[in-house]
Amino acid sequence: MSLSRIFAALICCGAPVVASAHEFWIEPQSYQVGSGETLQADFKNGQMFKGNSLSYFERSSARFEMIAGGEVITLEPRAGDAPALNVTAPIDDGLVVVIHETTPSKLTYKEWEKFQKFAARKDFAQAEADHVAAGWSQSRFREVYTRHAKALLAVGMGSGSDMSTGMVTEFVALSNPYAEKFDNNMKVKVLYENAPRPDAQVEVFDRAPDDTVTIHLHRTDAQGVASIPVQPGHDYLFDAVVLRPAPDASTAEDAIVWETLWAALTFSVPAQ
Repeated sequence: MSLSRIFAALICCGAPVVASAHEFWIEPQSYQVGSGETLQADFKNGQMFKGNSLSYFERSSARFEMIAGGEVITLEPRAGDAPALNVTAPIDDGLVVVIHETTPSKLTYKEWEKFQKFAARKDFAQAEADHVAAGWSQSRFREVYTRHAKALLAVGMGSGSDMSTGMVTEFVALSNPYAEKFDNNMKVKVLYENAPRPDAQVEVFDRAPDDTVTIHLHRTDAQGVASIPVQPGHDYLFDAVVLRPAPDASTAEDAIVWETLWAALTFSVPAQ
């Protein structure tokens, strides 16, 4: 059985998924703060919703902003700052949306099987055949990737709503997990180039209060919307990846032939 079919079987069975790729996300030190308190969040890179904190550097940041009370605030930390976000809450009460887009990074594949596993896990079953049909190297080739991360934080009651921020790919939260009448059903829309992504895979990392993490897969509907059950007291990372041919792909060894765009959304559901 092919890797893609094995992965599809896991999806159909609703089984937890073993992580193999490295995700990137914004992790607040506290998802809920009071008026006048400090908002702090780290850039994280790792697996299973556990990873290393990364310092802020302008050369690796294409966009770093905070949206609060309808105002877009450009964030300008100093080089090497960690946590990357460390500011006084800009509003007395409401939802704060933090976004970060990275500059492009590159990686080299030296083992064809690693790419096969990555493409299967991220639900791009056709990628292997497309790669072979294009005549691209299978022994040594490169990929360029960017990260498009968003985090939802609450100041006070955290009332308000998320919105599209114009990132090339992103999650837009259609539910507010901090709202008083939140029904533990998180609705999100996945966008790519400002349009909904129908039938897109959403990988959900669920971290319980005891720090155990489980992963489950969901899919968007024809309107690019996924409705995902969540639990009080848990933290969440949603992940969705676009894999597309690189603009200048060629058959040369070491050529950049693939481009990946990673969308991430982090939030917490208050304990009841």
